[in-house]
Amino acid sequence: MTQMLASVADAEEALLVARGGADIVDFKDPARGAIGAVEPAIVAQALLALGGAARASATLGDPPYEAQALLERARALKRVGVDTLKLALDGASLAALRAPLAELAREIGLVGMLFADEAPDFDLIPQLAALGFVGAMLDTRRKGQGRLIDHLDIARLGVFCARCRSAGLTSGLAGSLEAPDIPRLLLVAPDILGFRGALCVARDRVAGIDRQAVELVRDLIPRERIADAPNVDWRLLGRGLAGEEEREDDLDRIFVRDFVIHTEIGAYDFEHGKRQRVAFDVEALVRRVGSEPRDMRAIFSYDVIMDAIRIVAAQGHHEFLEGMAEAVAAVVLRHERARSVRIVARKLDVIDGAVGVEIVRRRAAAAAASVPHRLGL
Repeated sequence: MTQMLASVADAEEALLVARGGADIVDFKDPARGAIGAVEPAIVAQALLALGGAARASATLGDPPYEAQALLERARALKRVGVDTLKLALDGASLAALRAPLAELAREIGLVGMLFADEAPDFDLIPQLAALGFVGAMLDTRRKGQGRLIDHLDIARLGVFCARCRSAGLTSGLAGSLEAPDIPRLLLVAPDILGFRGALCVARDRVAGIDRQAVELVRDLIPRERIADAPNVDWRLLGRGLAGEEEREDDLDRIFVRDFVIHTEIGAYDFEHGKRQRVAFDVEALVRRVGSEPRDMRAIFSYDVIMDAIRIVAAQGHHEFLEGMAEAVAAVVLRHERARSVRIVARKLDVIDGAVGVEIVRRRAAAAAASVPHRLGL
């Protein structure tokens, strides 16, 4: 399941995000850029206060890196208890630092940072794996100039996560993420989602951490399944989450109509290598959360449906419309609140009109639910 990474600057912020349920406390100085480094002494103080309540990562600062200085800083952070170190790399720096990075990867977990706003090279992913890195992460370099999803669309982010999985690396997504981005990014199954600005007062990344903002982000990322969570607070379980049959008036119908994409589809030879228009009407029945929606915790975003279509459309040539509709249904039903989905898919370039298919698929009744969970420090 996807874990929550929260970037902090000091011990006070570290305690706040750990209490809010962050899986990974990530140390960096937001005033010094996207991956500004924090001094090891500050990290040591924070980890002492945390007492092992969360895993710890830290940035190694912005490039260019000098090999000896890089090793010294990395080892200093390892001595104070950091589990994983992040550093920004491109093809040239990876080649220049290959030997020291391979040496360092044998001592501590390394994550290679790529920047979505700087034409990231996904071919670096297998190179990172070959050097012994444990993960790769996409972020944005220029804060305030667009979110991650503004620079790379959902299909491209799915390719990044898939390539990380193929290489045996943990995948991470970050970059000025906001609460509405979370359910969309969960569709591509990243191992980690990283946050800074979304957790801060007034979403100002150089301001302090806002406890309520941390709780909002935490609650939007599913945690342990019921069967795997021995410390579930059963009072958190609402109607329908524990296998109770849901009534129709407990469900909302979220829809997208006449959404047209261009994709390669068709079983005939002449249809291969040719893009055609396909229109989708999708209705999802979703579990309602509360009677008055106040924030993203109560919302099932229609972006989830459109992103599901985009993800499937980008997967290459589709022989049959039926298979494409099945794949879209499967992606939508990954969302923990989705109970069923009805899809009408129409090819618009076959006749003067449309031909298509309609399917209805339901979430497996035995699917386990997820619940919010926070550490009590």
